Amino acid sequence: MNIEAFNFVKNRPKYNKLLILDIDETLIYSSETQLERTPDFKLDEYFVYIRPGLEEFISNCSKLFYLAVWTASGSDYAHEVIKNIFPKELQLEFIFTGERCLVKRNLDLDIIEIFKPLKKVKKKGYSLNHVLIVDNLTETFKYNYGNGILVKEYLGEEHDRELFLLFKYLETIGTEENVRIIDKRHWKSKIANSG
Repeated sequence: MNIEAFNFVKNRPKYNKLLILDIDETLIYSSETQLERTPDFKLDEYFVYIRPGLEEFISNCSKLFYLAVWTASGSDYAHEVIKNIFPKELQLEFIFTGERCLVKRNLDLDIIEIFKPLKKVKKKGYSLNHVLIVDNLTETFKYNYGNGILVKEYLGEEHDRELFLLFKYLETIGTEENVRIIDKRHWKSKIANSG
C-alpha cells in the first residue's frame, strides 16, 4: 500500500467531529494462519490483511473528521499495525489500547466482555455529541449506543466493500449537530435508500 501517495489536509477537518476506529476485524484481519493469498504485511507470527479501500477511507475521513484509534489489542501490536496502515504525516488525536478498555465478566453467559466506555474520551475534552466510534462488536459501545456504528466483521475477504459504504454514510451524518440522536442500526440500508 502506498500510503505516502496521499496529500493529507493539514487544516482542520471539515466537520467538527471525532471518528474513533477499531483495528482488528474492522480495518484489518490478523491471523497466525495465512489465507490463500499473500498478506499485506507480517507482524511477528501474524499474517495481516488490510481491508479493501482502507487507504482511500483514511484519506477521505481525515479531511472530514478528527481521527483516533481505540483497540482492545496490546500497545506494541497496535502501534506496529498503525505504522503500517496510517500515513506517518497523519496526526491521530489519540491511540487507546487494551488497558483503556473496561473488562467485565458476564456471569449469566460466563464470558469476559470488553467495552470502550466513551466517558474516557469525554475526560479528554471531547463532546460526546460529536464523537462516532466504529467497531465490529456491538458490546464495545454498550454504554454509548448513540455513538456507535457497527460494521461487518472483516476476515480477510478480497472483495469486501464495507469501508466504501461506511464513508458514504459518514458523509451524511458528519454534518449533524448531535450524532448521538441518529439511529445507526441499519445504516447500510439508509445509504442504499439515499441514492
